[in-house]
Amino acid sequence: MNNIQVEINCDAGEGIADEKRIFPFINSCSIACGGHAGSLSTMTKSVELALKNNLKIGAHPSYPDKDNFGRVSMKLSPKNLQSSILHQLKNLETVLGTKGIKLHHIKAHGALYNDMAKDPTIAAVYLAGITEYRDSTFLYVPYNSVVANMALEQGFKIKYEAFADRNYNDDLSLVSRKHKNSLILEPEKVLDHVLQIAKNKTVVTVEGTKQKLKADTFCVHGDTKSALEIVSYIRQMIPNHNTPN
Repeated sequence: MNNIQVEINCDAGEGIADEKRIFPFINSCSIACGGHAGSLSTMTKSVELALKNNLKIGAHPSYPDKDNFGRVSMKLSPKNLQSSILHQLKNLETVLGTKGIKLHHIKAHGALYNDMAKDPTIAAVYLAGITEYRDSTFLYVPYNSVVANMALEQGFKIKYEAFADRNYNDDLSLVSRKHKNSLILEPEKVLDHVLQIAKNKTVVTVEGTKQKLKADTFCVHGDTKSALEIVSYIRQMIPNHNTPN
């Protein structure tokens, strides 16, 4: 059999997703740890639920900007950005420590994630700030991005991430949420999108071209209104696409 392995991750602890219903269908979660959302209380709830569902648990740091949900770029000094990110990671590690669990991965959120993908300066500041996690923790990063390539050069362990519920431009950037076609909401279309990437290592962009894209894990945003339908449908349908050799 040619078995298609689709690992699904979801952002958590943001006060939006129906995590109790979504978590049984995913493999890992990235928990907001105080930058764009999250408190010790919400982190604890998400961690406990993740453990019940045997999920790999990661941190979801962002620019410190709850007013804009971390979706607006910020100009911070390298020291202040690193300090904020480390503070967020330590917040979650405090919760994990009470459960005897280690951090599995780090995945930046929103504008920070997008900025690191293309800006060498921000990527370098981010990686320098989390050097202590290099040997123990995976980084979820976009394929062939500035931060991914820089992380590999520096010896970080990475997992390439693609977005199951988002459309891509030709340069592999995500279509801005300001545009109506930024999101993919229909579970059937999300599955087609995921299968294209998983089977062919390419993505069909909104311009209609095919671009190389590798993914070790697929993100479904918890605030996508059809997130539960998407993750359950993917889990149900993937076995039907496994074919004999």
